[in-house]
Amino acid sequence: MAEETTAKVAPKRKAAARKAPAKKKAAAKRKSTASKSTVRSTVRKVENKAAAYERDVRKAAKKAEKEIDAAEKSMAKFAKKAQETSRSAFLAGLGFYGKAFDQAQEQIETLQGRIDARRSKASDMYADLVKRGEKVEADAREAIDDIELPTIADRKALEAKLEKARERFTELKETISAKIAA
Repeated sequence: MAEETTAKVAPKRKAAARKAPAKKKAAAKRKSTASKSTVRSTVRKVENKAAAYERDVRKAAKKAEKEIDAAEKSMAKFAKKAQETSRSAFLAGLGFYGKAFDQAQEQIETLQGRIDARRSKASDMYADLVKRGEKVEADAREAIDDIELPTIADRKALEAKLEKARERFTELKETISAKIAA
């Protein structure tokens, strides 16, 4: 039975296959040829577009790489310039403090010179005062020696002469004070 079914079915198929396959084969071949060429052309178009995109991407990548290199160079220049500027600022500050120190040293040396000059002047003045004091002392001794004291009874005369000596001593003292002030 299986043979009968197969035999019955097979002739039907053969007849249909004979008529239909010729039409279908020709149409199929045309369609498949047409569809193959369409697919191929579509594939080529897609491949061309992909290649174009790939070229564009590569160009963009090269351009981006160049821009990155330029940015890195620019950043390196900026960093170097910033470093030089900060170093210059530091050195300027250091120079300022150095100059201030030098000026302070000069002022101290100038003041020290003035102090030394005044000390020398004071020493000279002191020596002059000692000489003048010795002269005043000698004058005072002469004045005392000039006083005649024949008796103690002449006490009033002695007081008058002593008063003269005091006046003379005061005059000498004022003269010395005027010279010291000058």
